[in-house]
Amino acid sequence: MISHGKNIQIFTANSHKELANKIADDLHLPLSESIVQTFSDGEISVSLCESVRGRDVFVIQSTSYPVNDNLMELLIMIDALKRASAGRITAVIPYFGYARQDRKAKARDPISAKLVANLITTAGADRVLTMDLHAPQIQGFFDIPVDNLQGAPLLAKYFCQKFPNMSEDTVVVSPDLGSVSRSRAFAQRCNTSLAVIDKRRARANVSEVCNIIGDVRGKRAILVDDMIDTAGTICNAAKALIEIGGAVEVYACATHAVLSGPAIERFQASPLKEVVLLDTIELPAEKKLDKFTLLSTADIFAKAITCIYDDSPISTIFD
Repeated sequence: MISHGKNIQIFTANSHKELANKIADDLHLPLSESIVQTFSDGEISVSLCESVRGRDVFVIQSTSYPVNDNLMELLIMIDALKRASAGRITAVIPYFGYARQDRKAKARDPISAKLVANLITTAGADRVLTMDLHAPQIQGFFDIPVDNLQGAPLLAKYFCQKFPNMSEDTVVVSPDLGSVSRSRAFAQRCNTSLAVIDKRRARANVSEVCNIIGDVRGKRAILVDDMIDTAGTICNAAKALIEIGGAVEVYACATHAVLSGPAIERFQASPLKEVVLLDTIELPAEKKLDKFTLLSTADIFAKAITCIYDDSPISTIFD
């Protein structure tokens, strides 16, 4: 894709090498060589095996599980690139960890997303490229440019191809009130109606369905969210849509497959027919279920990297 790319280099650490290789392949560039290892006491060591002086460097690293290790790898690699005189450093973070800690929910809470933004900036990053931040205001936590890509167009395209004429028998469902804007935009792309699950969260990672706002009876329902962590919200919503709402079948989709704790067991026991996920987080073999469909984000990240390198607007990707 980048034919004049002698001044661009792509690096990655250990969080998602498969995605990094796909992005590099789409750009028709080699993945630059580095060594990222851990000492016996847990300290992380980064060695760059190529000169980066004056280069436009992109570091691909999701800050997913193990979050703190992957975050430190990113910070240390950025520092190494800065000290090696890289011309510009872009942190490509397909999944931005700590994004859910974006405000003070109660007295004396930290705002960890702001702290992580400060760390990335202080390490030496010149800009950030990410996808579907849990809270859009996190872009304002950075003092450097942040490009927040959208995962919804990829997911919506998949369902539009799978189910032609969706407007007649399909409803898009927001699993909670916080995801209404995202789900509404998704519904507009698919030309469907919208329903909302009204839930109460008793404590972190524990939720219960209270009410369904909208008509799902006799229809196919598609649950839309930015991330799935323990899968309690999605699986409870799917069960309620069938048992309470009268939906015929339920699908789910999300950008980030965190899938921690009992998520896999919940999906196995859920009535969901299919769960469509993007590959912003590496999915281990033991977490790949038959009902999971994984879509690649490599193409959209490659296009965004090309736009940044060429100093052209990223918004054209979604036109």
